[in-house]
Amino acid sequence: MSATTAIRALRAAGVAFDEHPYRYEERGGTRVSARELDVDEHLVIKTLVLQDAHRRLLLMLIHGDREVSLKALARQIGVRRIDPCEAVVAQRATGYRFGGTSPFGTRQRLPTYVERTVLALPRIYVNGGARGLLVSLPPAALTTALGAVTVEVGIGA
Repeated sequence: MSATTAIRALRAAGVAFDEHPYRYEERGGTRVSARELDVDEHLVIKTLVLQDAHRRLLLMLIHGDREVSLKALARQIGVRRIDPCEAVVAQRATGYRFGGTSPFGTRQRLPTYVERTVLALPRIYVNGGARGLLVSLPPAALTTALGAVTVEVGIGA
């Protein structure tokens, strides 16, 4: 059993989850974690740290085999523009290293958005707060434990 900040946050929230360690590969992303765990990449959910035009940070949770339409996201949440933020800014706000960012247990509580279709899955895999660690859990935990707001911004696959 791991003791990452994300794992502690999940336990504190009463979320039932399973840990899935895997061999991390630099820049491998969800493709590698899905391959290592022998699961469909669509079930592996990316945690993206983004920022609006005023540099306010937010989290976006989306299928590993999809991309985010930043224009659609900006339109749906009522801001002028959304951009990726620098890794050092993301790390400072979340407390996690690039490649190990979990939506659970972030240093700062950030507005969180989730692609609508993620919530229809039976079980999802999200980062457990460290490189090479995913946790599987019911997707409802994203809305109950994080207050994630549903959006429709996925592109691809």
